[in-house]
Amino acid sequence: MLQPYKTLLLVRHAKSSWDAASLNDYDRPLNDRGKKDAPAMAKKLLQKNIAIDAFIASPAKRAKKTAEFFCEAYGQPEVSILFYSKLYHAPAAIFYEVIEAVKDNQHCIAIFAHNPGITEFVNQLTPHVQIDNMPTCGIFAVTAAIHHWADFKKTKKEFLFFDYPKNNAV
Repeated sequence: MLQPYKTLLLVRHAKSSWDAASLNDYDRPLNDRGKKDAPAMAKKLLQKNIAIDAFIASPAKRAKKTAEFFCEAYGQPEVSILFYSKLYHAPAAIFYEVIEAVKDNQHCIAIFAHNPGITEFVNQLTPHVQIDNMPTCGIFAVTAAIHHWADFKKTKKEFLFFDYPKNNAV
């Protein structure tokens, strides 16, 4: 039987490197801070006892690597990450498309993507919780009382938490 709720975790990729200015945006790697923040944020999720059923990411290097750090923390193989090229600098509408395609037996999903679309999207989810900017490696979580991901867009979402590397709360 399907659980009567779904949980969505939106994760902005960790801090990227600008050392090679000529490098294509898509190919920018994480910098040292990003390589530290991603595992730390994954650990914070584990401490909240949040089980992730599906890892979904933009295939851009910095989002891919952030998702890989989360998979490692969760003991999941990197090959389990589902990549959607349309998540690279996606507008909010694309997030809904990706979510609607998720299998209903996956109760908690994490989507790794980019600004400005991820900030735009989180601000559409709950009218009483708005953020100015999704920080790098920030996590915004909501839940919805639904059985099917296809119903996510039209149903009311409940805010769970918003966390980011420079937030000292656990």
